[in-house]
Formats: sequence, C-alpha cells, structure tokens
Amino acid sequence: MTKIELPSYLEQSDAVRDRFERLKKRPVILEVENLYKEFDTPTGKVTALKDINFKTYKREFVCVIGPSGCGKSTLVRTLAGLETQSSGRVLLDGKEVQGPGPDRGMVFQGYTLFPWLTVKKNVMFGLQMTGHSRVTAEEEAFQWIDLVGLSKFANSYPHQLSGGMKQRVAIARALANQPRILLMDEPFGALDAQTRAKMQAYLMEIWKNIDITIVFITHDLDEAIYLADRILVLKAHPGEVQEVIEVPVPQPRNPDQFLSPEFLATKKRLEDLIHPPKKEDAEEDRINMVRMVPVDDEVESVF
Repeated sequence: MTKIELPSYLEQSDAVRDRFERLKKRPVILEVENLYKEFDTPTGKVTALKDINFKTYKREFVCVIGPSGCGKSTLVRTLAGLETQSSGRVLLDGKEVQGPGPDRGMVFQGYTLFPWLTVKKNVMFGLQMTGHSRVTAEEEAFQWIDLVGLSKFANSYPHQLSGGMKQRVAIARALANQPRILLMDEPFGALDAQTRAKMQAYLMEIWKNIDITIVFITHDLDEAIYLADRILVLKAHPGEVQEVIEVPVPQPRNPDQFLSPEFLATKKRLEDLIHPPKKEDAEEDRINMVRMVPVDDEVESVF
C-alpha cells in the first residue's frame, strides 16, 4: 500500500512541510492504479510488477528506486506506453495511456541519438514527426538546444560529443514536443561521477525553469535524495510499492546538503528498505576462498 505521509523517523521543517502541503494541492498529472505486469517464460508466468498505485502532481520530481530486478525500468516503460500492463491503468491528465505519445518524453540510459543527424536535426526530429514545418521545427530546436547549453554544438554529430553532452541533447529532444511529463530511465547511469553531478545540476535548473513533471528511475540513493520531492521505493520479486518518502531536505538543493542530518537520515532509511540486514544473506554471500599464500603472510599487518 502506498504510504504518502512522511515516516516518523524523519522530521520536516515547517518550510518543508508547507512545501508538501502546497504540492498536494496541485493537479494530479500522472495516476497509476492497481498496475500489474506479467511476463511469459518457459517455466511459466513471472510477475514483474504487483499492484502499483501512486500519483504524481504537477511539476513534481519523483524518483523510483529499488533493488536490482525490482521492475523499475519495466515500470517507466509502461508509463511511456512502450510496454503493455497485464492489468490496471495508467492515467495522464485523467486519460488512459494506450501506447507511446508526444505527451510523454522519454530519456534512456543509453545514448539513443541518431548518429547520422546533427544535434539540431536530432532535436528537430520529433517536432517534424508531429507535423511541424522544417522552419518551425528548426526555430524551436534552437531554443531547446540553447536551454541545455549546447548552442555552439548545434551542427555537431553525436560522435563529436561527450557522454554528458549526448544526454543533454537527448533531454532537449525529449522536451522539444513540450510533453506533460518527462520519464527518465537511469539517464546518468553510464556517466562518470563528475559528469553525473554536472548533469544532475543541469536537470534541476531545467526542471525549475519549465513546466514539466519528472519521473526519474535511479539506483543511486544520493541522486534520488538530491533530485526528488518524493521517492517511490519498490520491493523486489515482484516489484511493489514498499514506501513513498517525502524528502525532508529543503529546496533549493546543493551538494553541501549531502552531509546534512536530513539527507543522511533519509539515506539510512532507504538503505534499510532496499538492503535489509539478514543473517542468512550474510552466510550466503560469504566467499569460499582457498588460501594461496603462506599462513604468516598477513596483508593486514603490513602497515
């Protein structure tokens, strides 16, 4: 069952509490009702998602986390209309989602740009596919390219860009059709730590300055706490909602907050939910190692 209220182990400041009260008064953009997803396998049906229920409000930033294999990517692909649920409903602005559409932008972990098109033409592609003329598509593409800070690279090809720049182009392309919601499936997972931090900052600035609601899949706890208003925590096998956490870290966010009591308390709770301590797991994870050095050769005592 979805848990909306902040659990008692974290305390919200008055400012944070007020922000969430105002958030819940906004229109609901996305609503997921009793969502199930099953796959057929040689050994029978496997349930990937079980009874998923949650709402996302206008201009909210929601992160989805959970153990490996809990169905995070399956969930976001279902929201995008790229996967069909076995039962339940996905509603966008009160209308049931049935297949992909320009009202949802999607950014994947891999670099999905067309390698034979320039940055400008990659961003123009979706606009032209939805009926914009070449001139109009070009004008709008330049606006989005400028928004992500890549105006100087408008005529460059993907192979001439860094990984972070490619993802900025992918974000611009996803936003060019002005979707109601932006869906992101671990978009920064393949980036190095420094580039990832820069991309998180870029994304936060974009989110602040345009009318967009974001659902962001990640396995990185720090990233989820830094970016999200609320965090949806999934259980594994099958994926179902374990808890919804209202992040008590005040907005606007900055890297200095990574060591704040609110940040650390939230991270501790997420760790407990995703990796609960189990004695039997510790026994299973023990490595059976054959010693191949002399008994008196102890590396721990070298220093």
